[in-house]
Amino acid sequence: MRLTVFGATGGTGQHVVLQALAAGHHVTAVVRDPARLPQVDHPRLEPVTADAMNPDAIRPAVTGQDAVVSALGPRARTNASVCADGASAIITAMRAAGTRRLIVVTASGHVVDAGDGPFTRTVVKPMLRRYLREGFADFARTEQAVRDSDLDWTIMRPPRLTDGKHRPYRTAIDRNVRGGITIARVDLAHAILAALNNPTTAGHTISLGY
Repeated sequence: MRLTVFGATGGTGQHVVLQALAAGHHVTAVVRDPARLPQVDHPRLEPVTADAMNPDAIRPAVTGQDAVVSALGPRARTNASVCADGASAIITAMRAAGTRRLIVVTASGHVVDAGDGPFTRTVVKPMLRRYLREGFADFARTEQAVRDSDLDWTIMRPPRLTDGKHRPYRTAIDRNVRGGITIARVDLAHAILAALNNPTTAGHTISLGY
């Protein structure tokens, strides 16, 4: 598979790159600083320096690819629109390039649904919305842009991310994972690549957790 990864130098993006290379995929990593990439000299890794918010700048990086992954995220709380702005630019570039398959990472915290237990619905998530209002609004805008696209999209909704080691995790389609309050970035990356290999996940959200 020929895969383009945005946010490739972030915590999740680095795991996506490493696991994709280990699986034999060709990876195009759109970054601002190629030196921050893992395995920068790998023969199947192509770093591309470009502004992920500029559709014209990133169009060559998504042209001819089998799939695109956006693991973009804010580096500071003041940058509260990076996910939605990035998704919009990526969608525009993919439409122009004729590339169809897209996976975008948001989060489960801004969504309350039947997968959540009573305490999570009534106490935990209202509290999170109070303190993470801007970030959650960015995730909501991101998901709306992805849903409104005509692409073959999948939205990944992890809970709180950690730097833990790989271990068994649970997933749920179109609903949150009951009691799934954390997930390691290495396992989120594993789930992203699993979704790419499963065309039935297109048009759905995937939540996950331990």
